[in-house]
Amino acid sequence: MSTGANPGPGGSLRLIKPDQLSGATAQTGGMIRSAAISGDLTGANALWMGRTELPTGVTSGDHHHGASETGIYVVSGTPVFSYRDPASGELIRLEARPGDYIWVPPWVPHREENPSPDEAAVVVIARSTQEAIVVNVDRL
Repeated sequence: MSTGANPGPGGSLRLIKPDQLSGATAQTGGMIRSAAISGDLTGANALWMGRTELPTGVTSGDHHHGASETGIYVVSGTPVFSYRDPASGELIRLEARPGDYIWVPPWVPHREENPSPDEAAVVVIARSTQEAIVVNVDRL
């Protein structure tokens, strides 16, 4: 398979097509994660990137990503990201739209929700660790 890249001093670029994403990555109930860039798939050393889909009306399980910082880009749908404010204990809900970004700090329990009855929510995720760290927790 040609990746369309010229090899350089640090290796070769890789083109990952949508049908090459892998579901063999850490999962949380209610959502469907697919890896695109990881050590196993591309030889990445310090980055994990993938796609998550939340079907209509779904709320994911509560989870955090350990030491990873996570950047999320909303591709489609209107996902809601919920977490507890560490100072007040109040449940905070961030309502996102296509084009929005969400930053999730390390160790912060959260969940994703898709309140839409009509449209799946799709987001692209990048993590600061080479593999997808997912720690499912009982509650926020």
